[in-house]
Amino acid sequence: MATNEKKAAKVTTNEVRFSYVHVFEPTAMDDNQQKKFSVSLLIPKKDKKGIAKLEAAIDAALQEGIDKLWKGKRPAKLMMPMNDGDDEKGDSNPEYRGMFYINAKCIRKPSIFDENLEEIIDPDELYSGCYGKASVTFYAYDKNGNKGVACGLNGVQKLRDGENLGGGAATADDFADDDLM
Repeated sequence: MATNEKKAAKVTTNEVRFSYVHVFEPTAMDDNQQKKFSVSLLIPKKDKKGIAKLEAAIDAALQEGIDKLWKGKRPAKLMMPMNDGDDEKGDSNPEYRGMFYINAKCIRKPSIFDENLEEIIDPDELYSGCYGKASVTFYAYDKNGNKGVACGLNGVQKLRDGENLGGGAATADDFADDDLM
């Protein structure tokens, strides 16, 4: 079998904040990696119902991995998709504080909708810092000695704007000051 990935549990999140948004063009961390579409989903720790829904889907994927990939046993070392932003990224990324986060990825372009379920085609409309929902699929994997549960990205829906986490672009006002140093 070329790949040992199995589809398991599809779920739509409650409202999350999007970070590291790469849903219009695929990217890769380096030249040796396959380019993928991706987004980091910031889930407020106070969203108990949303977290429970995600944990149930992760558990279903984990159980499928135990049943179908790992011969009925849970491996001692597993990579899991939901991480604590306070532990992992909170020092360097303050927007991750008080959040869990999940990195969702896919090879094909995900569906991208606005609050009215109209397709978003302008990349400037969906950005790191806006809020929305994501349709994701959790699945177990056993590949190249690594085992765990990963998160596949199906699509995103922007619900509202938020402070841009990626900084801003220059405007004409930035150059309007005639004072020279």
